[in-house]
Amino acid sequence: MSEAKYKRVLLKLSGEALAGEQKTGVDAKTVGNICDKIKEVVDMGVQVAIVVGGGNFWRGRNGHQMEQTTADYMGMLATAMNGLALQDALESRGIHSRVQTAIEMREIAEPFIQRKAEKHLDRGRVVIFACGTGHPYFTTDTAAVLRATEIKADIILLGKAIDAVYSADPKIQPDAIKFEEISYLDVLNKDLKVMDSTATAMCRDNNIPLLVFGIADPENIVRAVKGEKIGTIVS
Repeated sequence: MSEAKYKRVLLKLSGEALAGEQKTGVDAKTVGNICDKIKEVVDMGVQVAIVVGGGNFWRGRNGHQMEQTTADYMGMLATAMNGLALQDALESRGIHSRVQTAIEMREIAEPFIQRKAEKHLDRGRVVIFACGTGHPYFTTDTAAVLRATEIKADIILLGKAIDAVYSADPKIQPDAIKFEEISYLDVLNKDLKVMDSTATAMCRDNNIPLLVFGIADPENIVRAVKGEKIGTIVS
């Protein structure tokens, strides 16, 4: 019997989470450690979808002298590179996977099709969603909520550099309060930077729970799926 609490999860990974200590690019060891834990989760019978960011290659705000649409599209291309890196690491561990992109790239990935994504998940494949929503002015956080809604995920697992939701940045304010549970309304009212406000409102409107946890220890992915008490639940 599976120890998993959830049947279908959407894991949101930042691009920086794939860079390791080098902070930019893709660190093979770091990606491998994350994919080892994703394999554990898949072996438990959990259906896993992933939305990946691109900040290890490019962030839209880096293009402050560019027109924002151009900068955002460059960021989407960065997420496609990360998606391929994750796919390669998963496949090398015997986990069948598919990259689906919101911008058509037929030679390297499938276009996002909701029914096809669900079919892949039902067959035990990991589906990696890249290129955000396919539109500028939207973050990959918003893409994560959108895809989670479309595939009917039980929960969004948000792996971050910080291990939970706090009342303030604990690196700046050591006395910041750590929340074990918090509502989406409080996140919005307190302007806590869990996700961007559009993504937070979408989670609230679609009643999707969110677990925020630290990705520095990839074992937390397994703990999260088992329902262990880590990080912060936002609901």
